[in-house]
Amino acid sequence: MTKKVLFALTSHGVLGDTGRKTGFYIPEVAHPAAVFRKAGYDLDFVSVQGGAPPQDGFDPGDQVQADFLADPHIETALSTTAAPGDLTAADYDVIFYAGGHGAMWDLAESEALAELAAGIYEQGGVVAAVCHGPAGLVNVRLGDGAYLVDGKQVSTFTNEEEAAVGMTEVVPYLLESKLAERGAKITKAGNFAEHAVADQRLVTGQNPASAVRVAELVLEQLAAGSA
Repeated sequence: MTKKVLFALTSHGVLGDTGRKTGFYIPEVAHPAAVFRKAGYDLDFVSVQGGAPPQDGFDPGDQVQADFLADPHIETALSTTAAPGDLTAADYDVIFYAGGHGAMWDLAESEALAELAAGIYEQGGVVAAVCHGPAGLVNVRLGDGAYLVDGKQVSTFTNEEEAAVGMTEVVPYLLESKLAERGAKITKAGNFAEHAVADQRLVTGQNPASAVRVAELVLEQLAAGSA
């Protein structure tokens, strides 16, 4: 059976009422994608609304990002992402929620995406998220009604980091605080330092610098599950 990772992306492209654009953060997809591809995993993409999600954060000086976006297969996949309701959990080993500030407006609101993530998790797969991607975990409930994050260690973009980038009053909620309300045991490092954690097939990272480590921990969790 093909080994597959599903990247979950925001469809939201407007940064509150600031007039600025946002979207999914390209390096938080490109760098983990390189890790997964090297390990033999195929990649699929889903966005809240399907189609071509808005992009943010591209650094043309980063060869990994440049190669990722220049890949014709990736280009096609990103322009035609599936909507959550069109996919089946059984087809995936991993769902990986990428960040970007847009995630704060729509990832938590998608019931179909939450159901897809719960399905992947409950069949023994791994749920992963980085930076603002854990917004997608806010409303994921398991079959027993419990929140996926309840009682588990979780890393996410912190309240301090949100303040440092001047977005505390722009985002609809503070992600660290919201996940803590859901029962997550928040674990964090200093502002913008690499930090990621794995807990019972839930893998989360604090910020863009943590994206590669999240992918590496996902592979460790998969290997442990197949041992």
